[in-house]
Amino acid sequence: MSHSLFNDVFLARRTILLRTLQRMVRNHSTAEDLLQETYLRVTRALGERAIDHLEPFVFQTARNLALDHLRARRIHSRTMIDDAPLSDIHNVVAPNAALEDAAHADRLLESLNASLEKLTPRQQKIFTLSRLNGCSYLEIAEQLGVSASTVQKELKLIMAICVAVAARLDH
Repeated sequence: MSHSLFNDVFLARRTILLRTLQRMVRNHSTAEDLLQETYLRVTRALGERAIDHLEPFVFQTARNLALDHLRARRIHSRTMIDDAPLSDIHNVVAPNAALEDAAHADRLLESLNASLEKLTPRQQKIFTLSRLNGCSYLEIAEQLGVSASTVQKELKLIMAICVAVAARLDH
């Protein structure tokens, strides 16, 4: 079956297809999107094989796409908790997990603190200005009288140390 015949069928049945999709999904723009997807899917199918009964195939493709959309929307609405208060969401976590997380965080902070104390005074100042005060490389460079490149290199080294500490604790 030729692509031009499909175009003729699609254009002749476009309005009824659109109305059918609108009734199913109850949204005009979604129905338009599904209609476009129907066109693309049928075009792709025609490129792969011959279709004997084109009009029913077009309608079934549109219907299947609408059903897939409705199914996805239903699953999404069951799994999403957009309206749940944040306090309820935080209370879902098991209490034991919170204690384990707190203990891990304490160990991480102790290890990071020990590693950061071994840095030179300039490196400690760069870390503090960057990560705790939110200063840019240029601001730090001006305060310390060094180049922005030096600040960047020092901070890269410091962050590598932090990452290594965290990795050691995770293993």
